[in-house]
Amino acid sequence: MRIALLGYGKMGRYLDRLATAAGDEVVLRIGAGNRDQITREELRTAEVVIEFSRPDAAVTNIAWVLDAGLPLVVGTTGWLDQLDKVTERVESTGGALFWASNFSVGVNIFLAAARQLAAALHQQSGYTATIEETHHTEKLDAPSGTALTLAEEVRAALDYDVPITSHREPDVPGTHLLRFHSPIDTLELLHTAHSREGFARGALTAARWLPGRRGVYTMRDLLAEP
Repeated sequence: MRIALLGYGKMGRYLDRLATAAGDEVVLRIGAGNRDQITREELRTAEVVIEFSRPDAAVTNIAWVLDAGLPLVVGTTGWLDQLDKVTERVESTGGALFWASNFSVGVNIFLAAARQLAAALHQQSGYTATIEETHHTEKLDAPSGTALTLAEEVRAALDYDVPITSHREPDVPGTHLLRFHSPIDTLELLHTAHSREGFARGALTAARWLPGRRGVYTMRDLLAEP
């Protein structure tokens, strides 16, 4: 693949190394310092764009790429309150957007397990759900996008809002704990990332899957989850 990386922080550089090692060609590395100098023609030298930038830049970046006619994989979190607006933009341009609060296959299996556990405990009385998430101190949004997605999945089964507690500590790629507590017992479901590799590999898999498609997609589409 010919890939443009939009956002060239830690995740962008990690993607660069993995993509290059896999035989892909990173044709553009776009950061805050050169974003305004990249022309639409230069952007179109890529087959797909992978965007890991900042919450306040994501929607503008998405519109820029869609208007250039390129499929786009977005890993930035903190912008999903504008998902309806972005979806309209995808439809009006006939484009393709793949977004995920977390591209790790393990996390998405974790989310599926959380849905099943919440649905099972909904049939029981006395259980209360809570979520804790811990990330590195450089993460700009809190709660994390993954924690918000997890809360929404559990809320759909339990029909009440699930409280989230966020922690920021140095050098923590991402930890999410879902706890169901009752006077009788406590059940816990935990996912701990050991590095950014799972996120990066998932994003590259999505980037290979997306070209040729139209519309808005998530990891559930990629994993063909019912």
